[in-house]
Amino acid sequence: MQANVKWVEGNTYIGRSNSNHNVVFDAGSDGAAPSPMEMVLMSVGGCSSVDVVSILKKTKQEFSSVDVQLTAERAETAPRVFTKINLHFVVTGKNVSEKHLERAVSLSAEKYCSVALMLDKTVEITHSHEVVQEQAK
Repeated sequence: MQANVKWVEGNTYIGRSNSNHNVVFDAGSDGAAPSPMEMVLMSVGGCSSVDVVSILKKTKQEFSSVDVQLTAERAETAPRVFTKINLHFVVTGKNVSEKHLERAVSLSAEKYCSVALMLDKTVEITHSHEVVQEQAK
């Protein structure tokens, strides 16, 4: 895997993946895009969400929405690394099984999400979840 990051101006950068996808990020007060640390946090959520959606589909759960709410704490002093991250999954659907959701989140956390498993060596990562049942029309 390879990537390139190019400075644009001020504190704004563009990253380009080897698969030719671009992402903008901001390293300061320009506010043009997420910071690198925000990108890491969203990457954890994205990676784990892919797993959870895939597992829920395989177990034939009828869901219409999967949302992961991410919260993180950082060290007070440089290098201001993440010390804690929580991924809270909210799955909305019809008759979504709490048991299947719990299993999907656990499998992602313990086996599949490479981003979280890489960070787990130095960051306390926790997971929580809830099911919101859609009302029949």
